[in-house]
Amino acid sequence: MKKANTIYDFDNIKLTQSFQEACSDKEFKEYIDKLNIKEDILEEYTSLLMDTFEEYKNCKNCPGLEKCPNLMKGYVYTPNKDGKMISFSYNECKLLKKQEKNDAYKKNLDIYDMPIMIKEASLKNIYKDDKARVPIIKYFKEFMDNYNNEKKPKGIYLTGSFGSGKTYLIASLFNEMAKKNIKSIMIYFPDFLVSLKSSFKTNYGELFNEIKKIPLLLLDDIGSENVSNWSRDEVLGPILQYRMDNCLPTFFTSNLTLEELENNLSLTQSGVDKVKARRIIERIKQLTVPLSLISKNRRD
Repeated sequence: MKKANTIYDFDNIKLTQSFQEACSDKEFKEYIDKLNIKEDILEEYTSLLMDTFEEYKNCKNCPGLEKCPNLMKGYVYTPNKDGKMISFSYNECKLLKKQEKNDAYKKNLDIYDMPIMIKEASLKNIYKDDKARVPIIKYFKEFMDNYNNEKKPKGIYLTGSFGSGKTYLIASLFNEMAKKNIKSIMIYFPDFLVSLKSSFKTNYGELFNEIKKIPLLLLDDIGSENVSNWSRDEVLGPILQYRMDNCLPTFFTSNLTLEELENNLSLTQSGVDKVKARRIIERIKQLTVPLSLISKNRRD
């Protein structure tokens, strides 16, 4: 028993020494004094207090959220008085709270089968060295100015060269509208059809109705999907008809002109059906203003 007590006393001595060494740092001493807790209690938490003090100093000399050196980026490990004891918690820093507030609008934009980074698209970051973009940007301004009118403005059928930034442009508009609390959905159409088909036994109806009724919709890269009677007549057709009947702005991007898209939609494994393809194109024309973007590949 005497040996056990000796080890215990030795550990206490080491703990006291560590605490006193830490308190030799004037800033650390001021930091723990603010807790207003007895020294013998503080001593028991020496190691954790030193950890929180390091994170406190990191925040005091903040290098920015992206370079945050704390264990949990954007959070600071903090001691709190809990009766006569101490509890510890991770608290959000001011920069993270500000970012979350600034990014709250992103909840108004949903994406399906598209890269998450598309939510970062911004009108202020659009390349302005390309005259081909001017008519598109002008239409964006008209669209935002007139959106709250009784008659909603039309969307855009944006065709053009591969990698010219068509999707980014529409995404930047949708993000601006999201800041005005307008909800939107962006869909990479070829992959979405696959996802939709796989949802037959789960939430097909719910997903289909959400797409039909969302205030703003982008069908991205239409024309590159494998056309079938189902995708054309039971998915695309009803979506466009509903949105046309309810004046819901609908946007498209494609590498095909409307004439090329019509030809593409007429060809399925079941044969050629130009009438049904023409019906789809007529709905697109009712919903959109056709614009083109022929530009260099920005992905290179």
